[in-house]
Amino acid sequence: MLRCHRWVATLVGLVTMLVLSGCAPVIAGTPTWPGATMEKVLLTPADFPPGVQVDRVTDDGAGPGGSGGPPPMLSTPAGCSDGLTKVIAESAERGPGSAAQIIAAYDGARMVLTVMASPLPLDKLAATAARCAKFSTYFDPADEGIPMTTTQLTAPRASALAYQQTMQLGGRDESIFFAFENVGNWAVFGIAFPTQDPSIVAKGALPQTFLDVFDMQAERLSTG
Repeated sequence: MLRCHRWVATLVGLVTMLVLSGCAPVIAGTPTWPGATMEKVLLTPADFPPGVQVDRVTDDGAGPGGSGGPPPMLSTPAGCSDGLTKVIAESAERGPGSAAQIIAAYDGARMVLTVMASPLPLDKLAATAARCAKFSTYFDPADEGIPMTTTQLTAPRASALAYQQTMQLGGRDESIFFAFENVGNWAVFGIAFPTQDPSIVAKGALPQTFLDVFDMQAERLSTG
């Protein structure tokens, strides 16, 4: 289970690093974001059903160069344990107004959605997913590899890419979910985790709840 947590922590760190550079406080208010246009196209709590916990992630002003979390796990083929998020990290623009992020939490699903003011390299993402359709990940080359798979899902919109990445550990399957789409000059990507939290009234099921929310954000970009 610790290995699964390390895998998830690495991915969350990379996703957060795209928007934030130092510490990443999550706030539940209405922070001021650079750029009125970005503010208009990002989903808000009012777009979600009652009971969903929706938070905005805000920059602490530390500037570029902060830590994104623990280093990625080793993998065979190399670079697959963080392959999808790394493609984005290497291509993302930085600077005020270049990206904004929300976290939406249901009982059963927690997701991070990032809107970017520049397109994603969808061809590279698709190629990475294909290369890493089956791979092994481990802490040390001497360890027995943990088998993992990357499976393409049917996305709500034909222009989107969606994937399920599954770790087979201790006789159990642990999955996370990704989605990516370009909408004009905008882009949105999301990552979702199965997270049980009975204190949250709204219930969610993966991957459907995640794909529905992702589709809602993409539609907002197309009409905003």
